[in-house]
Amino acid sequence: MKKVLLSNRSLQLLFGPLDENIKFLENLFGVTIQARDSSLMIDGEEDNVNALEKILTDFSLLVDRGHSITNGDLQSAFKQIAEDAALSLHDFFPKMQLLTTGKRQVTPKSLNQRRYIEAIRKNDIVFAIGPGGTGKTFLAVAMALTYLLEKAVSRIILTRPAVEAGERLGFLPGDIEEKINPYLRPLYDALYILLDSEKIHRFLENGTIEIAPLAFMRGRTLNDAFIILDEAQNTTSEQMKMFLTRIGLHSKAVITGDITQIDLPLGRSSGLVEARNILGLVEGLAFCYFNEGDVVRHHLVRLIIKAYQDHAETELRTEGNEDGKKSKD
Repeated sequence: MKKVLLSNRSLQLLFGPLDENIKFLENLFGVTIQARDSSLMIDGEEDNVNALEKILTDFSLLVDRGHSITNGDLQSAFKQIAEDAALSLHDFFPKMQLLTTGKRQVTPKSLNQRRYIEAIRKNDIVFAIGPGGTGKTFLAVAMALTYLLEKAVSRIILTRPAVEAGERLGFLPGDIEEKINPYLRPLYDALYILLDSEKIHRFLENGTIEIAPLAFMRGRTLNDAFIILDEAQNTTSEQMKMFLTRIGLHSKAVITGDITQIDLPLGRSSGLVEARNILGLVEGLAFCYFNEGDVVRHHLVRLIIKAYQDHAETELRTEGNEDGKKSKD
């Protein structure tokens, strides 16, 4: 059993509503924690106790320095540190807090999300591949806004392929804005969650933030910008090459997509899949991969994604066995 001394403020924040943070740590590290005056008594396996002692000491230092940490962010950080012993809370707060001047602070909720943020900071072009609900687009928009507000770029360009309408859009009612808005709505949603609507309106009106279908990118050179291509699994090979060659000086680009949700017509290959195969060894590029463990939506979404993945793997094995039998025959 080990005794860990904490400040009164850090103890209050650590216990949280109904002692939920303490219970979370006990389950995460397989220990028991008891409060005694201004200290905690931790009982369990030595390695786990030592790891938890370091986390709690770092937590107390951060709190005493005035850092504001929500329970959700704190538990996400605890979980990631438990998965990677090389990490510490100092890697998250304030280092991993994004958009501190916006409507809400954003921090990574999983190890892959943290690697994604680090990859965007270190590379000019980053591909994020994984299922829906893993934070690919949301974190990219948060990073874009952070770069804009810190004046690291002068504008943000958000784009998606409008694949369902063949990018012609002519048969849809309304003017061009009304035609394309349904395809771009998820990007608007992310912006309004992260920043005050007044600022978003101003940025959209003066062109600081531009949201447009991918077809509108042709022929342009995008300098001093943070560019996000969303739903990239629905780009054709030609569109992906066109987009990547638009990127100009002092710009960053993030390309997000889910290669299990390709809506292209039969016979058309995905530009995202092709880019993964062609560009994997190019320096200055990074590929980040997400899985169902990174899902931050309703807990059932994670289970649904896992069920579909298991089903697809079973079908592949079944087809393989059938092909094997046919070849023997």
